[in-house]
Amino acid sequence: MQDPDSRAANLQAAHIKPSLLLEGTTPRLIDEWQVAPILWDAVRHEVDRRGETGQFILTGSATPVQGDQILHTGTGRISRLRMRPMTLYESNESNGTVRISDLFNSERDISARSSLGIEAIAEVIIRGGWPASVVAKSGSDEKRARDYVDSIVQFDVMQTEAITRNPDRMFALLRSYARNLSTEASLATVLKDMEGGEKERISRPTLQSYLNVLQRLFVIEDLEAWNPSIRSATPLRVTPKRHFVDPSIATAALGLNQRRLLSDFNTFGYLFESLCVRDLRIYAEALGGKVYHYRDKS
Repeated sequence: MQDPDSRAANLQAAHIKPSLLLEGTTPRLIDEWQVAPILWDAVRHEVDRRGETGQFILTGSATPVQGDQILHTGTGRISRLRMRPMTLYESNESNGTVRISDLFNSERDISARSSLGIEAIAEVIIRGGWPASVVAKSGSDEKRARDYVDSIVQFDVMQTEAITRNPDRMFALLRSYARNLSTEASLATVLKDMEGGEKERISRPTLQSYLNVLQRLFVIEDLEAWNPSIRSATPLRVTPKRHFVDPSIATAALGLNQRRLLSDFNTFGYLFESLCVRDLRIYAEALGGKVYHYRDKS
């Protein structure tokens, strides 16, 4: 839907007769479908008409569609799959000897040794799991991550809602999350970081609106608390750990390169934890699971 050669014609077809774009061999993939939100409802209607599964694949950018732009949620017809960055196994930097499934299905001892040294781990943290960065030649990793953060602040946030947000505040929020990565930093702490030394105060609702945008853009993803007791109040009362979907966002927001990261192993540790959480989430979701952080108060 964003191909310059066919964008105008496809948009016109989507508004006049969207079913035209659904014709063809299946499964039919429509990329950047959110450019013409009516396609969502057209797909839902066509799925009902055909009575078959696996007919369409709708892929879109990080900027999600507003709820009032579609008439049907797609429940029962459309399944959602969150696309995440690549894991170290997918980028051929993990040997895959230890598998999450083995922890549940095997009683044997599970252990392995990684061939990655500290310098290599720092490199993959800075680079991130973005496909374009994984396959690119070394030397542009830091710039790619910084460009991604700049794009979030300058463009993506503005396209998400018809509300103008201060780019400086948004960048301050990203820096605060990066500074407090893998910790249970409170919203009060984040607010203080955003305000800095300025006299102008930021309200809690304003902060929450900024956080909501970053969540909808799949930039931040906090790690919820867990307790084995079913009726425990721990998940509700314990502050979640602050995380980005990829640790490279944090290094970009803080302006870190490999050399600087290796000079501060305390920061390195928090970023390494975030890297592990990123991969664990991907592996767990493939098994229908979810990752939490456990906090034992006993």
